[in-house]
Amino acid sequence: MTNKQKGIVFIIISAFCFALMNALVRLAGDVPTIQKSFFRNFIAFIFAGSVLLASGEGIHYKKNDMTLLILRSVAGTAGILGNFYAVDRLNIADASMLNKLSPFAAIIFSYLFLKEKPRIIQSIGVITAFIGSLFIIKPTLDITEFAPALAGFMGGIGAGIAYTAVRALGKKGVKGPAIVFFFSGFSCIITLPYLVFNYHPMTLAQLIVLLAAGLAASGGQFAITAAYTYAPAKEISVFDYTNIIFAAVLGFFMFSQIPDIYSFIGYIIICGTSVVMFFYDNRAKA
Repeated sequence: MTNKQKGIVFIIISAFCFALMNALVRLAGDVPTIQKSFFRNFIAFIFAGSVLLASGEGIHYKKNDMTLLILRSVAGTAGILGNFYAVDRLNIADASMLNKLSPFAAIIFSYLFLKEKPRIIQSIGVITAFIGSLFIIKPTLDITEFAPALAGFMGGIGAGIAYTAVRALGKKGVKGPAIVFFFSGFSCIITLPYLVFNYHPMTLAQLIVLLAAGLAASGGQFAITAAYTYAPAKEISVFDYTNIIFAAVLGFFMFSQIPDIYSFIGYIIICGTSVVMFFYDNRAKA
């Protein structure tokens, strides 16, 4: 296999892992969103720490990286909470699609924080993706229906801010496992007080499912890291949208979920915009 083919395989594995994570989070049932987030991040914390120790690099951070690390962690934690809240109340495919708004959000925040001015096609793409998200969100005055979709949308925005911070940290030479370790530990500390005072008793089956969700998330994070070591984002990033296919299939077979026509229109708009931007970027760089 060529490096590009290896990169494609790893990014598809990552897409499946994150879709499986969402399905397992939903399968865990009536466990509070914050509690689910804690177990998901606790497993990632152990996993990333083990990788760092096994590599011999140890665990240490520079003082001038702390602002970006905290920004990544706060935004990432908000993104996970928004995503999990949406996963518990929407179709898994809808929640996954809203989370995939993060690359478009990253364009906006890369301009605000990193002064990376977007091209015209990217600006149009951001607007088009937002329009597509409205078909999935389906704004309504009924807060019980609107709140989960809004949470999923805000989760995607949070993830976009987090990815912008990760990009900035990567430019400064901070390794992926170190970022994951810091973020996961930070998120566990933030959510731990809730567990202490409002712990929701779980069955053994629920605990196993949440631990499995944490393993799936860890697999997704490290698979996507491996993907981008084999090939640049401009060559393989579009394959990350296979996550929506996996999410739709898992949602159908595990929960009998079928997205409505408006959601499908939103999927087509957002995925289509991503594909157009993907080929435009490749052509421009060539």
